[in-house]
Amino acid sequence: MRLDDSRESDNVEDRRGGGGGGLPVGGIGVGTVVLALVAMYFGIDPRVVLNQASHVSAPPPSAAQQHRPPANDAETKFVRKVLGETEDTWQQIFRQAGKQYEDPKLVLFTGATRTACGTGQAAMGPFYCPADHKVYIDLGFYQELKTRFKAPGDFAQAYVIAHEVGHHVQNLLGVSAKVQAARERAGEREANALSVRLELQADCLAGVWAKNADTARHILDAGDIDEALRAATAIGDDTLQKQAKGYAVPDSFTHGSSEQRVRWFKRGMDSGQVKDCNTFQAKSL
Repeated sequence: MRLDDSRESDNVEDRRGGGGGGLPVGGIGVGTVVLALVAMYFGIDPRVVLNQASHVSAPPPSAAQQHRPPANDAETKFVRKVLGETEDTWQQIFRQAGKQYEDPKLVLFTGATRTACGTGQAAMGPFYCPADHKVYIDLGFYQELKTRFKAPGDFAQAYVIAHEVGHHVQNLLGVSAKVQAARERAGEREANALSVRLELQADCLAGVWAKNADTARHILDAGDIDEALRAATAIGDDTLQKQAKGYAVPDSFTHGSSEQRVRWFKRGMDSGQVKDCNTFQAKSL
């Protein structure tokens, strides 16, 4: 990616090293960590684990800790620049639609941290909490993406942030609330299917961001899109389930198959239009 001229977002909160509300993993309990790992491998909605772990007691972060500026290492600067690119792009897209975009916060943490959705853990991977409008990332996930998931590259990392910001866009547009209400009324199979459509739409919105950001500021290099597609393939429900237990159970999918995730990211990238990301009206995913 070409981010040399990209601005760095100020909306990054650093809780690493136990500061800013971080919790040591040992304070949560081995059982919760195991549940988080199961969620990651088997496609269970991360919010389920978040809510189950929310009983963990910890002092709230002080104001000084909450506003501690992030470090200046290359990886953190990269995150700030990617988040800045999402802010500039989505502000423009919302403005063109006559709406106002609210920037999300991005929280860097190590191991575990408190959120408005419960206790977030690194074992679950990056996630978005609609209750506090924050994206949470333990940067150790990027090493996992490279080594365990075989999806290296800076744009693969950017895709992860863009997907979670896509959930923020859904939240601002009211999509998340409608889906959550529908899931609460539905049976397990239908609830899972709704989650898949929500996740695939976030993949599509990540593609919309990439298309518009590159059109405006030429941030992509040759091969960047392939990096994102490898990442989308690596974290498809079918791929993760087959790695974990040797076979896939489509009715249990909550994020979509590898093929679906690739297809919807490419759709957003090809179109650059939010209207083309309506997975809820699509007859076939």
